[in-house]
Order: sequence, then structure tokens, then C-alpha cells
Amino acid sequence: MNIQSVRYPQYAHLYKSIVVTSHGFLTVFANDKALKAIDFTDTHPLANENKISQLAAKQLSEYIANKRDQFDLPLDPDGTDFQKQVWQALLDISFGSTASYLDIAVVVGNKNACRAVGAANGKNPIPIIIPCHRIIGKNGKLTGYACGLERKTYLLSLESKAGSLK
Repeated sequence: MNIQSVRYPQYAHLYKSIVVTSHGFLTVFANDKALKAIDFTDTHPLANENKISQLAAKQLSEYIANKRDQFDLPLDPDGTDFQKQVWQALLDISFGSTASYLDIAVVVGNKNACRAVGAANGKNPIPIIIPCHRIIGKNGKLTGYACGLERKTYLLSLESKAGSLK
């Protein structure tokens, strides 16, 4: 069955690899140079792999199996300069840690940009690898997640159970 990505129909022409999780399928989208997007889906799309999508799928499978806490992949997310700045700041949140929207707003140089940071976080096309799931409210509570709060809880739980793999 070839199901198009719900979030990323513009990447249908790219190479795809699939990772099976207990919370659905991860479809990994890559071009010849870099990873472009990851999408959680409830149905298994048809794979059309290349080296980058295969490597991303392998690293994501290791992460889900608690055998990896860092990723080593070329990334090329599409977004505005501000979104890319936020996503770069997310990459600095270490495995098993969390940060607030305010923390990221401070990192990007505007402590009043919490809502803009939240919007950029929600537009992150490469979840898990660019760890937008690690963003929580200032009060320590879970906030929205484009892939669903159940999946956010799953990812945070996965990281808290794994501890440091180093």
C-alpha cells in the first residue's frame, strides 16, 4: 500500500525508508544529499530507499531499541531562517533532557519569542533527530507535539528509561 505522507506530501518524490515503532511507522524522507523529513504515520507506506534514508532508518531503529542517543546524519530541513535557528538550538538539548520554550527563546536571542519558538517547534520536519519532543512548558508539563502527545510521552519515556548510553 502506498500511502502519501499526511504532513509532507511535497516529499512524496523523495527516497523513503520505514521504521516500525510501537506507536506507528516512521517514514524517513531523504534526497541524494541529506535527510529532509520524518513523519509518524499509522499506515505502512511503500519504501524507495537510498543510502541516507537507510542510514537514518538504521539510526532511528537503534534509538528506539535504546542503543543510540545521538544521530550522525546530514540534515537539510526546509524552513525560514528563524525556524532553522530554533531547530539548531533544539539539537543542543541532550538525550534525556528537556527544555522550555523560554529556554530556546533565550538561546535564539529573544526571550519574548516563546510563541514564535513554539510555532517553529511545531513545524520541525525532522522530529526525533531534531528533538522537538524534548520541549516542555515552563511549568514542567507536557505541551503540544505535532506528532501527538501520546508519541511525545513515548519518546520522553524511551529516553528516561534508557539513561545515558555512553
